[in-house]
Amino acid sequence: MATKLAINNQQPTTASEERSIVAVYDVNSGKEQDCHQSILEAVAQAMESACWREFITPKADVSLKVNLGWDCFMPGAVTSPWVLEGVVRVIRDYAGRIYVVESDQVLVSADKALQCSGIGEMCRLLGVEWVNMSRLQERAVSLEEGYIFKSVMVPEILLRTEVITIPVMKTHNKTVITGSLKNQWGCIGKLRHNYHPVVHQAIADVNRAVHPRFAVMDGTVGMEGNAPKSGRPRIADLILASGDLVALDTVQSLITGFDPGAVKHLEFSSAAGLGANKLESIEIRGRNIDGLNLAFMPAVDNLVSRVEVMLRSSIWRRLVFDTGLFDFFCWGANIWYAIWLALHGHALRKIAMDSPYGRQWRGKGRDSG
Repeated sequence: MATKLAINNQQPTTASEERSIVAVYDVNSGKEQDCHQSILEAVAQAMESACWREFITPKADVSLKVNLGWDCFMPGAVTSPWVLEGVVRVIRDYAGRIYVVESDQVLVSADKALQCSGIGEMCRLLGVEWVNMSRLQERAVSLEEGYIFKSVMVPEILLRTEVITIPVMKTHNKTVITGSLKNQWGCIGKLRHNYHPVVHQAIADVNRAVHPRFAVMDGTVGMEGNAPKSGRPRIADLILASGDLVALDTVQSLITGFDPGAVKHLEFSSAAGLGANKLESIEIRGRNIDGLNLAFMPAVDNLVSRVEVMLRSSIWRRLVFDTGLFDFFCWGANIWYAIWLALHGHALRKIAMDSPYGRQWRGKGRDSG
């Protein structure tokens, strides 16, 4: 990697006053019996190194915003159960009540995704409460200087808890990468797709409204190519953590082989005061990432995305997206994804299922459904 970052391989327990801290730790996935424990250790080390207690109030109720962006089982598309477990184990004696939260999409049932991903089973094992935010009342959060929104409707649970976001290391066909900032896209209503033409500015606005305190990125099994759904699972063996989501996603961009300057929501978010996107303002703790370039395959628009872009640019935009005709297009999109799964998805799934990570998803049909 040509660009140099400040590196500190020690594990200090206080936050840097000069730079935003991003912790990067390896997961040892060499043996299946050790992989689970290695994830728990990497999560704990990364969170400690990134000084997570400085961002979370003792005994505060906490919402863990996982990524459940697809209700067809595909490792790398959703947060891994073992990573969620690691975060809960770190905070449960420090925090108050812990919730795991996500919202529905127009094409995705969060409840169905909860079960097929194994996150639901993990919530039961850990004794934490699942909340589908699509069923909650919302409250308006004023954004006087918002790029797109003057106010954002936010599920009430996010305004009475402190948010830790747990994204997945993925590419994205509209935003280059999807990381800790993009994960809050799932905190607003199902019709958020209407803001795709201004998604970079909207991501910054939503994060100002939700105000996540800390992020732990699941880089164990990520996704490259035509993500965030119909991509290729990519084993990266990493955990990242930071109280600065802009800095975390900047480091994610570098690690996965993308120019952070091409990820426009990083620039908008930094300008909005949400964090540091300048390399000289970021300190890496944990492993040295110089030379670490995983060269993720970039995303291009799949058929569903290409059709959406075409329709939004046409004179038929309102007819398609503002009437009952939209339900027909959603049905067609789900048919396309079902065909893609049958032709490609089941084979791609084996990349993760045949690895030591696969054990967290095996059983109850998840490995064959």
